Amino acid sequence: MIITQTPLRVSFAGGGTDLPSYYEQRDGYVVSAAIDKSCFVIVSERYDEKICLSYARKEIVDHVSQIQHELVREAMRVTEVTHGVEITLLGEIPSEGSGLGSSSSFTVGLLNALHTLRNQPVAKAQLAEEACEIELTRCKKPIGKQDQYIAAFGGVSAFLFRRDGAVEAERVPLSPGQLRRLAMTFSLLYTNQTRSANHILAVQSERAAQNLDALDGIKALAYEVRDALYAGDFERIGTLLDKNWHLKKQLAPNITNPHIDAMYGAAKAAGALGAKVCGAGGGGFLMVCCPPAHKAALLDAMAVYRELPISFDTDGSKVIFNYRRASWR
Repeated sequence: MIITQTPLRVSFAGGGTDLPSYYEQRDGYVVSAAIDKSCFVIVSERYDEKICLSYARKEIVDHVSQIQHELVREAMRVTEVTHGVEITLLGEIPSEGSGLGSSSSFTVGLLNALHTLRNQPVAKAQLAEEACEIELTRCKKPIGKQDQYIAAFGGVSAFLFRRDGAVEAERVPLSPGQLRRLAMTFSLLYTNQTRSANHILAVQSERAAQNLDALDGIKALAYEVRDALYAGDFERIGTLLDKNWHLKKQLAPNITNPHIDAMYGAAKAAGALGAKVCGAGGGGFLMVCCPPAHKAALLDAMAVYRELPISFDTDGSKVIFNYRRASWR
């Protein structure tokens, strides 16, 4: 039996430039952070050779081609695990519409578990690239590549997405104390709305040509966020988030709505320096940057919205349980 733990993520800046419609023209750049909320994948061998899946649904099938869950089906094909396996997917946060990258985290964690089951563990970069292959190419999801990479690598990291498809990862070297201070500067507040990220991102990709100027600005802000992180100037990130949000809203008409705009305005009125909706937009969590001295007042003013307390994960996807015995095969 193998159990993997893979973090969810928040993106500080650069989101949208990790889409092929942008980075294949101008290179993309994103600064993200893995958080201490996770997806768990349990994989164990079955004696009867069937494939049993447990997630929001239950599947018991004889062949990989019969699997309805497309991410599981393609991950099994990539890792060449073809039969006699039971897979359970568990998440601390509901996977639909949170904006925290849960789909990619599950894919990375599943790949990690299946490779380990075969006693062939792989590097983090390979996990991320295989997850991109599954989601973008095989399943044709209109998403970017940042979620897979931050889930695999963890930490507070910057990723450069080259035009030729290569990805360069850079861990921002923050001390444990700096990570605690960074976490104190941010709050995740649930908008009480969910949305389809795929639809929003599909519209965004279709508008790639007219969005180039806004995306160039978003990429420039990502470099500024990286510099602020290195300088330990975490409150400056709030001002950059505010600029990022105004650019992000230009990318597609359904990224925001009156409810989110009102929530954003209330956060700013309560002392927030800036904020942005996590993920594609349209719902999920609002990430708010606020000086720690004003955070209690912010949360009091925003009490109608449920807070998700976070700290930061430094490990990325990892195997947390690996029990082996003599195989009957």
